[in-house]
Amino acid sequence: MRFACLGSGSRGNAWLIDSGSVLVMLDCGFGLREISARLQRRGVTADAVSALVITHEHADHARGAAPFAARHGCSVWLTHGCLAMLEAIGEAPERVQVVDSHTPFAIGDLEIQPFPVPHDAREPVQYSFSDGNVRLGVLTDAGHVTAHMVQSLNGCHALALECNHDLDMLRQGSYPPGLKARILGRYGHLDNGAAAGLLARVDRSRLQHVVAAHLSEENNMPALARTALAEVLGCAPEEIGVADQNDGLDWRDIV
Repeated sequence: MRFACLGSGSRGNAWLIDSGSVLVMLDCGFGLREISARLQRRGVTADAVSALVITHEHADHARGAAPFAARHGCSVWLTHGCLAMLEAIGEAPERVQVVDSHTPFAIGDLEIQPFPVPHDAREPVQYSFSDGNVRLGVLTDAGHVTAHMVQSLNGCHALALECNHDLDMLRQGSYPPGLKARILGRYGHLDNGAAAGLLARVDRSRLQHVVAAHLSEENNMPALARTALAEVLGCAPEEIGVADQNDGLDWRDIV
């Protein structure tokens, strides 16, 4: 199994999980032209995508889901709450599969486990993906760490963890007070230290890859995120991957 990121941040998010026989896109927060260009950079055609899996309805995660699914004939997997919010704004995909936030489901030979997270959306979830041999956990939008999140990410072979902001940079930065309060709140986004705390709590015995994700372009720096996660692992910061807004992350194999 392998994974890649097409872009991660407040301007758009999309990940690819490839089992060899099925290719799933996690979130689709870019328009059709942009997502096609980003797929091409990863050596993938849009028609090769088997299905979309959506974490929540915020535009940077779901704005492209309906048009992409309509053009390329794939289904969109999402929670009932997420679907209801997309319906309310007229952006619901036509071919949907509603998932329960605690119940695993399969797309081809990929088993996908959703788990609920605290975030300011209707029914937000994050996911882990397994081909029966290895498992990838992705967590990109959560306001604080819960015991269930830790349990859901235990024993993964690869982890992508939200490192949205550095606390000092955000507090001293130019964002208006209301936006700062939202990000810092219990339904906002994880800072570098919170992500490191989560990493310290999970079972890391099988871990091969750790990737910092959803970094704020104004309130964080890759070096800060890398250092926070590397301290937990006792490794060099350069061993931590970063999925950024413009370039995403190139393919990584999980063996």
